[in-house]
Parts: sequence; structure tokens; C-alpha cells
Amino acid sequence: MGDRSELRPDPELLLRQVMAQERQSASERLKIFLGYASGVGKTMRMLDEARRRQERGQDVVIGALQPHLDADAAALLAHIEVIPLRAVPGGEVLDLDAILARKPSVCFIDGLAYDNPPGSRHATRWEDVEELVDRGITVVTSLNIQYIEEERDQAERITGKRVTQTVPKSFVAQADEIVVVDAPSDMLLARTGEHCEPERARRLGELREMTLLLAAEVVDRQLEDALRAQGSDPVWSAHERILVCITPRANASRMLASGKRNAESFRGDLLVAYVEQPGLGAEAQTKLEAALHEARSLDAAVHVLVGDEPIDTILRFARSNRITQIFVGHSLDEGLWSRWLGGPLDRLIRGAEGMDVRVFPH
Repeated sequence: MGDRSELRPDPELLLRQVMAQERQSASERLKIFLGYASGVGKTMRMLDEARRRQERGQDVVIGALQPHLDADAAALLAHIEVIPLRAVPGGEVLDLDAILARKPSVCFIDGLAYDNPPGSRHATRWEDVEELVDRGITVVTSLNIQYIEEERDQAERITGKRVTQTVPKSFVAQADEIVVVDAPSDMLLARTGEHCEPERARRLGELREMTLLLAAEVVDRQLEDALRAQGSDPVWSAHERILVCITPRANASRMLASGKRNAESFRGDLLVAYVEQPGLGAEAQTKLEAALHEARSLDAAVHVLVGDEPIDTILRFARSNRITQIFVGHSLDEGLWSRWLGGPLDRLIRGAEGMDVRVFPH
């Protein structure tokens, strides 16, 4: 029926805490300048950071830059060492051997999403970066939101253009820091010489929102790691985590549809929980199984909880999983409603500190 979450120490939680401590103890190795469109200024921000790091005494090199730099970028580049790309059949690639032999403290690499020519050491530039990071070199790099594999389809729906070179979101999530390079859409359009048409501005606004939400996800993970490394269990989340509480009587379809819409709107997570009830009749069991099947079809994470007191069980699960919204059902029958007042629903609402509780009639 799903993952059974009993009220006892969670081995997976303990494992995540150990892994978080390991990540926290390691030096920062990966920083990504993330933009929502070409022209927002990622290359300039990277070069300016390279200049500032060099002035602070860090050993800095440039491993790759976009071609055709403007005068301001070229001026920043003038005093920074560049390790040229290496020519290979079919194109150019990062000169990994030269960078590793030089072994700088920080290597700046523009254009994370490039594919390498066939037969190269790695198929993609992000894998080149991964090797440098694994070998102890800090990498500062750049990327636009549409080049993240899991964001490509949504970006295509917005822009009508499909990119062919991508970076997996799992790699982006490993970044120690993500900096959103932001610029108002009218400024971006003026910079690129385009007319500020309302439809173009709207599309850029949607891409910008995607970028900000993705960055918030990474910040959420970083803060979670920091707390877990200190032995604390986070009770908040930087993005929405919606818990739909299923019972045989609940209007599951309506609750799940609403939860799915909210999760997609805010790029959040949808979780579904059912507190196990012994002795369910055949009709109730059938309704429950149908609801859980529907939840799985929506890619919700389904959890079957075990506990003597359903409200306490739900609240403990919600706190340990950093839930931000709880969806529950209740009957509009006056007699039942009078028993809820001061009873389970009231206790759930009072106990859900820091969480919104949304009640659905059934």
C-alpha cells in the first residue's frame, strides 16, 4: 500500500544526517550563476567575481568563456590567466589535463551545458566540471534555466524553442551556491536590441519565475543540510510541501487535484498519508485503495502511517517532513460537525503550528 512510516527513529533520516555532515565538512566546490535568458549578464558576473577573488589572493584561471565578449568583459579578462580550449576533431573541449596540471584554487567555466564532440573524455561539459570538482578544484560556472534537463519541456512550452544540450537537475542541486543573475525583462530586451512586446515580456517573466523557484529549492536543501549537520531536524521548507490526508470517507479526488495544482504552481512536493485503520469494511477498503491508486498516478509520495492516535500521528509526520500545507476532509453533517469542534479537527488546526490547514467537505 506504500511506504510504512512507523513512529520510531527513521533510519533514512539518520543516513541523511550523516551525509549532510559529510557535505558540510567538505570545502565548497561548485558555484553556479543561473540566468533565465541569454543576455542577463552571467559572463560579466563571473568575470567580476574572478577579478575580486584574484584581488583577494586566490589562484584563479579561466577554463572556458563564451565567444564574442563585449568591451567591458574583455577589460575584466585582461588580467586573468586563461587556459585555452583544446582543439579536437569536431570542435573544442576544456583542456582538463592542462587545468589539472596547473591546479588552480578556482576555475571559471562559462557555458555548462555544452556537449563535447564524440570521442571526448566526457560526453558533456558538466561531466568535465564534475571531474574537476572531484579532483579538488573549485569551479564557478554558468547556466540558463532552459538548459536544465527537467526544466526543458516547460521552457519549450513558454518559448516555443527546444534546446538539445542539457544538464541534469541532480548535478545543479549539488551546487554549494546558486546565484540568480536577474535583470528586468524590459532591460534585457533593450540590451539585446529586441522590442519590448507584451507577449515576449510575459514569456521572459515566466522563465524568470522558473529560475527563482529552482534557486529556492537549492537554498532549501542547503539550509536543510546545515541543520541536519548540527543534528537538528528541519521543521520548515523554502518551498511548498503539501500533505493530503486520505480516509475512506474523504473526497480524495478533489483534495488530490487541488494538492497537485498547488504543488505544480509552486514547484513543491505532494505527499499523501493515510493512518492505518484496522477492521475496515470491504467498501471502505475499496474506496481507500482507489484513492491511493489515484495519488500514485499523480506521482505523489504515498505513506501509510501507524499510530494509536491519528491526529498526533499526522502532526508528527507533518513536522518531520517539513509540511507547509495539510489537506483534510470533514463532513458537513451538523451532528458530526459539532463533534469535530473542540475535537480532532480543532486539535489538528491548533497543533499544526507554522502549517496551513485546508478543510474539504465530504
